[in-house]
Amino acid sequence: MSASPALLEVQALTRRFSGVLAVNDFSCALFPGEILGLIGPNGAGKSTIFNLISGVLRPHGGQVRLRGERIDGLRPDRIARRGLVRTFQHGSLLLRLSVRDNVLLGATMAARGARDRQRVAEATLDLFGLQEVAGEPGGSLPHGIQRLVGMAVACAAGPDLLCLDEPLTGLNHIEISRVLATIRDLRDRLRVSVLFVEHNMRAVMSLCDRIVVISQGTRLADGTPREISRDPLVIEAYLGTTE
Repeated sequence: MSASPALLEVQALTRRFSGVLAVNDFSCALFPGEILGLIGPNGAGKSTIFNLISGVLRPHGGQVRLRGERIDGLRPDRIARRGLVRTFQHGSLLLRLSVRDNVLLGATMAARGARDRQRVAEATLDLFGLQEVAGEPGGSLPHGIQRLVGMAVACAAGPDLLCLDEPLTGLNHIEISRVLATIRDLRDRLRVSVLFVEHNMRAVMSLCDRIVVISQGTRLADGTPREISRDPLVIEAYLGTTE
């Protein structure tokens, strides 16, 4: 556990849908420079937690703090301006716009004036290796490149914390390797912390510094990849047996 103050603190978060508890007293923390994985079976509450953290949904109980300040109840755009930016599982590109124009839209969040916006966009295209396709419409690109563009748009907004919702879905092995390398670069070169929701366990174990496991909307375990892979409760939740 880091000695630094938490960048993100989630405390006793609760959310109901028609009386059913989707998230139940969920708590976790993410520290500066950390890549934190959030995993769990289908229906465990991962997407709901993401939506609560990013302001898409409002909690019925609990708090979300960014750098010690409460952000639960704020609109998503206000949360993004405070430094927490997310991607969406099914993508959020404007498919008819060029890659460059999509990234320019992301840069509007943090850039000061047109010149700075252009500088941020070009630097982001360089970082993600997207200059060769910068003039292409987003909708014309292969799925794996679209995933990278979505991350680039979010990164251009200047986040301190980037929340990635299943960024590896539908990617082949080469594309997965490229996305994972890019996430590491974001942390190592730009000091962007990452919250990572993903079903690809091999990728999660190789990428994350720490992993939080949820089941039925409640935190089941919290530890390093090595600790999580040996936790009997986690094994039982995923495999149905501790043998």
